[in-house]
Amino acid sequence: MCHILAEIKITPSGALLNGQPVGTGSAGADLLHDLYRRYVNDYPKFFKMDGLCKLGFIASELLLQSVDEERFTDRDDRAVVLCNRSGSIEADHRYQATIADEANFFPSPALFVYTLPNIVTGEIAIRNKYHGETSFFVAGPGSPYGLKEMAAAAFADQGTSSILIGWVDFYDTQHFEADMKLIIKK
Repeated sequence: MCHILAEIKITPSGALLNGQPVGTGSAGADLLHDLYRRYVNDYPKFFKMDGLCKLGFIASELLLQSVDEERFTDRDDRAVVLCNRSGSIEADHRYQATIADEANFFPSPALFVYTLPNIVTGEIAIRNKYHGETSFFVAGPGSPYGLKEMAAAAFADQGTSSILIGWVDFYDTQHFEADMKLIIKK
């Protein structure tokens, strides 16, 4: 049996934490930076992240700040399981632009670092000192595996007592969505 401890939804129009609006005067492209500056502001690697990673990182930070638990201590019992339909497409587009012109071919290693969707689960785990399962799945509409099935698979590990799980998709600065939950096993 599972219980949702907290949940957050972020879209270009704003953020809802446990059904309540998160205070910010920004929307769209400025939203994630504004949320970071107002509610986190202590993780400089944020500015090196691609949009997908920023979205997942901010969602996890707001979500975890909302629950009454000690943070930043080693945990083997928490899994991080995220999914989306477009992988790291925004970073992929930016990287492709650096190699598209044969006459002006300047591949950017700085962009390539964040061209894998599992980077977001890794950043969340590193920040919070989670040593449990971390997985990022790319699945389109109609996939037989939804969040319920992913949660069940993560809880199959007897050492997992909670999961940070959800949908984190970032196509560009005007098209993104995070729907993340902290679920505990009862």
